[in-house]
Amino acid sequence: MNTFTRREFLKTSTAGVLMVSFSLSVEAAPTNQYGLRDPKEVSREAVDSWLSIDQNGKVTIFSGKVDLGTGVKTALAQMAADELYVPFGSIEMVMGDTATTPDQWITGGAISISQGGTELRQAAANARQALLERAATKWQIPVSELMVRSGVIFPISNPGQKATYGSLIGEGFKIKVDTKVPLKKYTEYRVVGKSIPRVDIPSKVTGEYVYMHDFRLPGMLHARVIRPDSIGAKLESHDDASLKNIKGYVQTVRKGDYLAVISTTEWGAVKAARDLKVSWKKGPDLPKKETIFQEWRQMPLAKEEVTQKVGDVNSVIGLGAKNIKATYNFPVQTHASIGPSCAVADYQNGKLTVWSASQATHSMQHELAVITGLPKDSIRLIYLDGSGCYGRNGHEDATADAALAAIALGKPVRMQWMRHDETALAPKSPPRTMDFEASLDSKGNIISWKSDFYIALNHIAFMKPLDFPLLAATDTGVPRPGNWVGFLFQNTGAPYAVPNISVNTKHIAQTFLRSSHLRSPGRIENSFGNESFIDELAISSNADPAEYRIKNLTDPRAIAVIRAAMKSSGWQSRDPAYKSNQGSNIAKGRGIAYVRYNNAITYVATVADVEVNRETGKILVKNLYVAHDCGQIINPDGVQNQIQGGAIQTVSRVLMEEVKWKGSDIESVDWASYPIIRFNEVPKVHTVLIDQPGTPSWGAGEQTPTTIPAAIANAVFDAVGVRLRTIPFTPESVKTAMKEQSSAKA
Repeated sequence: MNTFTRREFLKTSTAGVLMVSFSLSVEAAPTNQYGLRDPKEVSREAVDSWLSIDQNGKVTIFSGKVDLGTGVKTALAQMAADELYVPFGSIEMVMGDTATTPDQWITGGAISISQGGTELRQAAANARQALLERAATKWQIPVSELMVRSGVIFPISNPGQKATYGSLIGEGFKIKVDTKVPLKKYTEYRVVGKSIPRVDIPSKVTGEYVYMHDFRLPGMLHARVIRPDSIGAKLESHDDASLKNIKGYVQTVRKGDYLAVISTTEWGAVKAARDLKVSWKKGPDLPKKETIFQEWRQMPLAKEEVTQKVGDVNSVIGLGAKNIKATYNFPVQTHASIGPSCAVADYQNGKLTVWSASQATHSMQHELAVITGLPKDSIRLIYLDGSGCYGRNGHEDATADAALAAIALGKPVRMQWMRHDETALAPKSPPRTMDFEASLDSKGNIISWKSDFYIALNHIAFMKPLDFPLLAATDTGVPRPGNWVGFLFQNTGAPYAVPNISVNTKHIAQTFLRSSHLRSPGRIENSFGNESFIDELAISSNADPAEYRIKNLTDPRAIAVIRAAMKSSGWQSRDPAYKSNQGSNIAKGRGIAYVRYNNAITYVATVADVEVNRETGKILVKNLYVAHDCGQIINPDGVQNQIQGGAIQTVSRVLMEEVKWKGSDIESVDWASYPIIRFNEVPKVHTVLIDQPGTPSWGAGEQTPTTIPAAIANAVFDAVGVRLRTIPFTPESVKTAMKEQSSAKA
C-alpha cells in the first residue's frame, strides 16, 4: 500500500500530476559547509555588510532581522528595491545568518520596519550614491546630471549611454555607511506602498518551503530532552538500561540536570524519552494560583519609578464630585505555539553550527558561548522559520538543547521538543495587577488620574546581547540573571490630557516563573487597565465612551483613528445596551479602546461587537473594527494581515488563556489544559488603514493586540452591565460577576 504525506500531496497536486515516487527529504548539500554562504563582513558600518550586486544586476540584501511570518521579508525587500531604483524581482533576501548578516538586535518590539528598515534604507542609499559616483567618474560628468532606472544609470542628456549596476560593482563597495547620504523622496516610491504578494507564500502553499522542522543534515541524529513539569526540580538519578532494546537508540546525554536521549530515528528518540527511568527532587512550591495577584503585590520590589507626572495629583485626588477606583489583573500566559520548538546543531572541529527559529540569532551566539564555553566566533546560527513566534517561546531553549547534544556527540543532532515541553516549560509572561483612581468634577471632566502598576523587573538593554536563563543554562549550572520580559513600563502613562496625573511603576525584583516577553509585552496589560478605566469614567459621566475619549485627546491623529473606527463600525451614541436587553438570553454589546503604542508611535482604535450568553456565561466576539495608523505603509496587505492575526490571537488570550499550576507543578501542558480559540469562535476583523505618506513607518505586529482586551471588556459591560476586570473572561468568571452584581443589587 502506497501512502504519502500532506506535503507530498501538495507538491504533486498543485502541478496537476501524480508522481509515483520522489525524495521528500530536505537535506543540505553534502559538503563541510552544508551549502551555506561563505562568511563575510557583518559590520553594521560597512555597506558591503548590507548588500551585494552581481554582474547581472541581482541584488542580495543581508538583514539581521528575520521574518517570523510577519511578511517583513517582502516589506524590507520593497524598501531596498525602491531605495536602489531596482525591480522588486531582482532582490534576494538573506536573513538572520550570523556569519553573513549584520547584527540588528532582535526581531521584535515592532521595530523590524522602523529600525531594521531604516538602517537598510540608509545602506542602500549609500550603495546607490556610490554607483552614481562611479558612473559620473567614468563619463566625467556631475552626479546631478545622472539618472537611474531599474538598476541602469544614464546621463539625463544622453539616455542612450548606459551603465548597469553590475558593470560598475567591481569587487564591492568598500565604503562605510554615511548617514548624511539623502534617502529617496517618498513621492518617488514605486514599490513601497503597494501590496506586493509575499515572497514566501507560493512555496508554503505547495509544501516545498523548508521550515525548521523539515531541515535535515546528512548523518543527523534525533534527540529528545527530558524535563519535569515541576518548576525548580533537580535530577537525582536516571536509568537507561532498558533503552538498549529500542531500535535506533544511541545513547543518553547528561550534564548536570540536563538530560537527553539520542536515536538514529525520531520515533526512537520519542520512545526512549518515554521509557527512560528518571527520579526528580521537586522544587519549592510556587505562590498559590488562587491568590497570585495578592501575592504578586507582596513580592520584594527592586525599584519604583514615576513614568508620568502632570500637575499635583495629591492636592485634588478624592475631592471631585465623583471619585472612582478600580483594580485590573492580567494572568500568567504562555506562547503555546501550534508546533513544539525545534533546532538542528552540528559540532565539528571546534565549530558549532546551529539552525534555529530564534528571533535573535545574533544574541544567541552570545548565549550559546556562555553555555557551551566556546568562543563566540566559533558559533554560527542560521535562521529558519519555526512553528510560530510572537515573543520568546521555546525556540531559544531548543536551540541550546540541540547545541549541548551536538557537542556531546560530535555529530549533527535534531532536537525536537514535545507538546508538554512547549506548553509547560517555555517562558511565561509575568502577571500584572494595576490600581486606578480618578476624580471627576460635576460636568464629568477628569481633574485627577492616579495609577500604580505592579510589573516584573526587566533585564534588557536596547542593542545589547540577551541575558536570559535558558533551561540549558540552568540545568548545567551556568548562572544567568533575571528575566527578559520587554519594556513593561511602556503605555503605563495615561494617553489623555488630564491636568493632574501620577503614574507609578513598581518593579518586582524576581518573578516566580521563568518569564519572557509575550506579544505586546506590558503594553497589552497596561492598555487593558487604561482603556477599561477611561470607559468607567465615561459611563460615570453619562457620556458616550468614544466621544469621551475624543474629548480628552488633543492629538489629531489619535482623534482621526477613533473617528475611523467609529465610522467603520457604524458607532452611534446611545444608552448602554444592557438597559434595553434585560429580557434576552443572548445579550449584545459593543465597546471601544484606543492606544498610541508606547505613547509614541502607531495609533490604533478598535470597536468590538460581542454576544454574551447569560445562561452559560460564554462570550462570543462577533466583529472587530480596527482603524490603524502606522505612518507610511510599506505593504498594505502585510499590515492588514498583521492586524488580523494579532486581533484573533488576542481574543484567545482574553477569553480563555491562563497558565495553571499547583504546588510546583505546571498543570497547563496541552490543548486541553491550555485551550486556545477554535475556528468557529474567530471573529470577523474589519480593517481601516490610514496611510501617512512621507512620515516615519512604524510597526504593525504588536499594536492592535493592545486594544483588544479593553474593547471586549467594555463591550461586555455594554451588553450585560458587568465590569470584568480580571483576564481571562471565562464563562465561569462571567457568571460569577453577573451573580455578584445581582446579589449586590438585592
